[in-house]
Amino acid sequence: MSDLRHYDVIVSPAITEKSTMASEQNQVVFNVARKATKPEIKAAIEALFSVKVTGVNTLVRKGKVKRFRGTMGRQSDVKKAIVTLADGHSIDVATGL
Repeated sequence: MSDLRHYDVIVSPAITEKSTMASEQNQVVFNVARKATKPEIKAAIEALFSVKVTGVNTLVRKGKVKRFRGTMGRQSDVKKAIVTLADGHSIDVATGL
């Protein structure tokens, strides 16, 4: 797998109150591509951040139906990955890549 493919898998870090609380359990939350698999996510995180990943959990947040200027619209679905890191490893998502 090429290095550019890793950047296509990881879209952005998810910085929320819940993801900040998960960092206490050595977990980091990322928004990932919809078609990304758990092995691809694990390989991308390990290659880009030079850390050891022990587990990857994924979820798909369905897009909400919103009203915009009187017409109904729908936000797109978002896939998130909750990555558990090995003891002694950490990722500072505030600094970026």
